Amino acid sequence: MTTFWNVLIVILLVLVIALALLYYFGRKAQKKQAAQQEQLDAAKQVVSMLVIDKKRLKIKESGLPQIVIDNTPWYMRGSKLPIVKAKVGPKIMTLISEAGIFDTIPVKKEIKAVVSGIYITEIKSVRGGHLEVPEKKKGLRARLAEKVNRKAKEMDVTGTGSSDSKKKKK
Repeated sequence: MTTFWNVLIVILLVLVIALALLYYFGRKAQKKQAAQQEQLDAAKQVVSMLVIDKKRLKIKESGLPQIVIDNTPWYMRGSKLPIVKAKVGPKIMTLISEAGIFDTIPVKKEIKAVVSGIYITEIKSVRGGHLEVPEKKKGLRARLAEKVNRKAKEMDVTGTGSSDSKKKKK
C-alpha cells in the first residue's frame, strides 16, 4: 500500500509543478501580448487601398520583406499567413491581415482599413457598398443533420414515408 501512496504523491507533485509553470509562463505571455497590442494601437493609421489579391501563403512564399522573414520564429515559418496584396497610393504592398477579418476583405475593391505597419487590423469601409460578411461554413455534423431533416420533410410531404402508402403500393 505504501508504494501506491508514494506513486500517487509523486504524480500529484509533478502535476502541481506543471500547473505552476503553466501559470507563470501564461502570465508572462499575457504581459508580452498586452505590450505588443499597445505598440499596434500606437502605430495604427487609416489607409485607403485597392485590394489586388488575397491568399493564405507560407511566409517564404508570401513576398514579405526579408527582414520580416528573418525575424519570424522558426516554429512559425511553416504555418500559412493571411496575405493581402494591395495598392496603397502608387505603391503595391504585401500586407498581413488579421485572421478574423481576412474572409471579409473584398478582392478588386477599394477599402479603408486600419493598418499598423504591415498588419491590417480592421476594415473601416468598402467603397461603393456594404461590407459583406460571408456565411460561416457548417461543420460535417450540421450538414448531415440538415440533409437528414430535408429528406424527412420530403418523405412526409410526398407521403412515401408513411406505412399506409407502402401497403397501398403492394
